[in-house]
Amino acid sequence: MHDGDDRLAERFEELRPRLRSVAHRMLGSASEADDAVQEAWLRLTRADAGGVDNLGAWLTTVVGRICLDMLRSRTSRREEPLEARPEEPPAADAGPEQEALLADSMGVALLVVLETLTPTERLAFVLHDMFGVSFDDIAVVVGRSPAAARQLASRARRRVQADGPDAAAGRQTRRDIVDAFLTASRTGDMATLLRLLDPDVVMRADEAAARMGSTGEPRGAEVVAAFFSGRAQGARPADIDGESGAVVVVGGRDLLALTFVVSGGRILAIEVIADPDELARLDIVRHY
Repeated sequence: MHDGDDRLAERFEELRPRLRSVAHRMLGSASEADDAVQEAWLRLTRADAGGVDNLGAWLTTVVGRICLDMLRSRTSRREEPLEARPEEPPAADAGPEQEALLADSMGVALLVVLETLTPTERLAFVLHDMFGVSFDDIAVVVGRSPAAARQLASRARRRVQADGPDAAAGRQTRRDIVDAFLTASRTGDMATLLRLLDPDVVMRADEAAARMGSTGEPRGAEVVAAFFSGRAQGARPADIDGESGAVVVVGGRDLLALTFVVSGGRILAIEVIADPDELARLDIVRHY
């Protein structure tokens, strides 16, 4: 094996816990999750990995596509529903990080709710709300537009919030995190911003927001915290598509919306939306 192959294998092993967590959330089965991750490795070895800018994001969408195919195949075979099967424990050789990832938000009750979603709804919800994958990337996997992918996640989110375990407590926790982020942003509290942001957080802005100054796609807690430090002066809390977010209102009109992907007590992704057509599609409920 060449040095490049060795490094590729090392990077894959570094990403394996995340990939297995994605697959387990999608499939509800530890053994099937392992199968999906192994298939992702085989596809990686057949691909031109040198042309992949973000290996983690690429592999996450590959695993999502594999799991979507598996869910569709399961549906076509009319396999027994999740609640009829015993919960599978993590693999015997799973390390503490893997077990923690699998345990997070993965109780039987939540899995039962996820089983009620269509395969595409489940994929959109899991990839976006749990792992911060952009709707542009999800759209490629499901073969629909980004707007349609957003609607898939929104429908799934409403179902999970209505029927999921500790739904009210989970919503309040996410709301508290977003509110704390907005306060820290206004006051320039870098220490709090860094505490609230996942180390690999990503901020995405549409073209209209980019013209207002939200340029590029900043990644990493320090970069995103520096961008938001001292900002958000005009942002006020709001529910956006059923999740905690923020809006900037000018002249009674929503000028800009911020949506947050929160998981494990930290912000994984922030999306800045200013396109009028996209804003019109959002279900925005202001808190003031």
